[in-house]
Amino acid sequence: MAETGAPAVTGPMLRATLAAGHLLQPLAGPLLRRRLARGKEDPDRWREKLGQASAARPEGPLVWLHGVGVGEVMALTGLIDALTEARPGLQVLVTSSARTSAHVFARTARARVIHQFLPLDLPGPVRRFLDHWRPDLAVWSDQDLWPRLIVQAARRGVPQAWVNARMNARAVRARTRFGAAFAELYGRLAVIQAQDAASAGHIRTLAPTAEVSVTGSLKSAAPPLGCDPQARAALAPALAGRKVWLAASSHPQDEAVALAAQDILHRADPAWLLIVAPRDVGRGADIAKAPRRSAGALPGPGDASYIADTMGEMGLWYGLARAALIGGSFGPVEGHNPWEAVALDCPVLHGPRTANFAPDYAALQAGDASRTITDAADLARALQDDLAPMAARAAQVRARGHAGLVAAREACLTLLDGREP
Repeated sequence: MAETGAPAVTGPMLRATLAAGHLLQPLAGPLLRRRLARGKEDPDRWREKLGQASAARPEGPLVWLHGVGVGEVMALTGLIDALTEARPGLQVLVTSSARTSAHVFARTARARVIHQFLPLDLPGPVRRFLDHWRPDLAVWSDQDLWPRLIVQAARRGVPQAWVNARMNARAVRARTRFGAAFAELYGRLAVIQAQDAASAGHIRTLAPTAEVSVTGSLKSAAPPLGCDPQARAALAPALAGRKVWLAASSHPQDEAVALAAQDILHRADPAWLLIVAPRDVGRGADIAKAPRRSAGALPGPGDASYIADTMGEMGLWYGLARAALIGGSFGPVEGHNPWEAVALDCPVLHGPRTANFAPDYAALQAGDASRTITDAADLARALQDDLAPMAARAAQVRARGHAGLVAAREACLTLLDGREP
């Protein structure tokens, strides 16, 4: 936990960073309008990024949690549930930056939880955002922290925590260019909880006096993704008798391996069906000549593959698949979240490149709860094995990983009560 009660320091580099916001502020509107024209912003909600709220602040104590994108926001759902269960009158504001995150989060709608887009880290948007929402606690997660929001929240007396913190060596190198600025920012946080020892060490490199605890990943404690029962029922006739497996959150490198493995499987037994759920749903038409979910198509009896190029349906695909190849693990992305599959009892297969989720995959590997795939032939062989015991072991590993959720919940409740962490 970080030291509390010490005066906030704002050195020359941090002052310069904040001052630059005044110069950049006139560009905010034109920039967002250009992004809107390219389809990168929500046409109904883009003004939220200017600090113009589209919802009223509810009465009562309000916790504000931030995660940049889909994965980070969904990782917070377990913490949100834990906090609202512990405090029935608590209200929750969740912010994110990516347009897709709002769409996916809306599918997991919860009582007393509001989603907004994070305002740009500029004087006007930040002031309007904090004036409107008046949070009683701010909770940052993963890697996405913004200087002006942290500084201004601290000036207003809002306690702040950084949970599920993650940082690699490359991020440290990028931040060291700003001198002591990040140490000064981290000094304004009452609690810092890292996912793993490496992240904690990297944070201490930037802020040697920071108190950082290692509590584990929140992603393993997130509740299972939801599934529309009507969508599942509509797919049932087309999938009857098929051996369904999934390439989840895939990129081109993953798809090359998956499609080659499916070719091996399908030639031996046409019952095999590969569902490809690309990380970027806009790539659906480029992946393979196969029916696409976004076009309203269903897989036919002779189809070897089906492209699930829609948002917010990963719970459906994990629930249908006998196993999932987790994407990003055959290319420079270095892996995606395996816990969404584990939570739905879907066996986890992955390529050799998992640095982006190294502690998570290490925990699964240590429990013999996932399998590393080297190439298409290896993948085809793995899919023909009985993977149910491996999935059961993964569920046990996931259950042991809830310590991070408990630590984050207790830290947040302590700060809400106004006690020293």
